[in-house]
Amino acid sequence: MSKLIKVSETKDLGPGKAAAFDVEGRRIAVFNVGGTLYAVEDTCTHDGGPLCEGEVEGTVVTCPWHGATFDLKSGEALGPPAFSGVKSFKVVVEGNDVKVEV
Repeated sequence: MSKLIKVSETKDLGPGKAAAFDVEGRRIAVFNVGGTLYAVEDTCTHDGGPLCEGEVEGTVVTCPWHGATFDLKSGEALGPPAFSGVKSFKVVVEGNDVKVEV
């Protein structure tokens, strides 16, 4: 059964910001892309790079270690060297709270 877990407040995740949080034993990165929040597993499936530190263009994040690209909406791997995607999570904003569904 899924549940919503508060990870941050909206004031801490302004447009263009990203941060990673430990949630229920998982490392989850939350990205604010033009006011829309996306959440995916923070660990690149190629070599474990921190996706929260990657460059974001549109809804695509590039791993800072080796350049693998992932879709922030679905978690799908879009380019090598990663061939497996990362899990994506629903983000809900309640008042000032940013919550991730796990």
